Amino acid sequence: MKTPVEKIIEPGTRFMMGNEACALGAIVAGCRYFAFYPITPANEIAEHMSTLLPKVGGVYMQMEDEIASIASVIGSSWAGKKSMTATSGPGFSLMQENIGYAIMTETPCVIVDVQRCGPSTGTVSLPMQGDVYQARHGSHGEYETIALAPSSVTDMFLLTIEAFNLAEAYRTPVTVLSDALIGHLTESVEIPDPSTITLIERKRPKEPPEECRLFLSEDVAPMPVFGSGYRVHVTASTHDERGFREVESPIFIDNVVRKICMKIQKHRNEIVKVETKYLEDADVALLAYGSVARSALYVVKWAREEGLKVGYVKLITLWPFPDDVILDVARKVNKIMVLENNMGQIVNEVRRVVGGEAEVRFLPPRILGTIHEPSYTMEKIKEVYK
Repeated sequence: MKTPVEKIIEPGTRFMMGNEACALGAIVAGCRYFAFYPITPANEIAEHMSTLLPKVGGVYMQMEDEIASIASVIGSSWAGKKSMTATSGPGFSLMQENIGYAIMTETPCVIVDVQRCGPSTGTVSLPMQGDVYQARHGSHGEYETIALAPSSVTDMFLLTIEAFNLAEAYRTPVTVLSDALIGHLTESVEIPDPSTITLIERKRPKEPPEECRLFLSEDVAPMPVFGSGYRVHVTASTHDERGFREVESPIFIDNVVRKICMKIQKHRNEIVKVETKYLEDADVALLAYGSVARSALYVVKWAREEGLKVGYVKLITLWPFPDDVILDVARKVNKIMVLENNMGQIVNEVRRVVGGEAEVRFLPPRILGTIHEPSYTMEKIKEVYK
């Protein structure tokens, strides 16, 4: 007998928008609560979630603002449901305090940021990669986080599922950093049979309530459901292993900060994904992520046809940053050209990691808010070879 998900998501080739693929991926991943406040260019995610969730026993909730949206997602997660919200730059800014709360309380959830031009209200329908640092350092304090960058409609489907798996595996918020181009792009997607997709489910406590430690275990502690018999205390203040406030001694903040950082750092190699091509003989590597990676790959293939030894590096995981992979690339090539639709964000991480192993150059688009023109990028590559 087919499950409710298998009844509404038929495997096979589908022609769909990136935001729709995100919604389908969330449903397949097991998302059963979605809270949202309308904002372009993320609205189609909400449109499809509002249609799909009731068919699988889930709940769609339109909130009064983005602050309430992420707050209710956190509450839903502690009530035992895989939960998600979506937004764009201005809404992502409003969510940052509660994202920090979710990090501190080790609450799994997914935030989809369909980036648009900023700062402030900016332009609602044009893409920009301006929220990269915000996804890493948007909330105050010391912590680690996970952020993924889709570069196709297929990625929107698969990386939304991956975001839920990572959120559950490490009990942490995970951000999907899409943008207006990918969110509104329509292309063919091969939808696999949902029964063949590996899903990570939340670890539940096996200990009796009096012995359960909800926080600060050596790895990721099990997470009970509210009302399941466990004494659950959740606070964003410095706390002990049971979640109760301990604010007098620095040892507790040391314990908390080290825990929420190390559970990501220790598993960096399991989390990080990077796609590379044509690096075996490359002199120059084009490094890109998200929508810009599409243009970068086209230019790399064009350059190869003209006899230029250009390699390709696509970051799928932006945070934690793939230090080891980028350093390895730097030791293979002479120059790395970083393409971003902003004034330079990931390029600074590349420079930090590379040191003096290779020259790093930054290339924004000719006009911010537009995709890199292949001819413009090719012109810059040829300048490198002069």
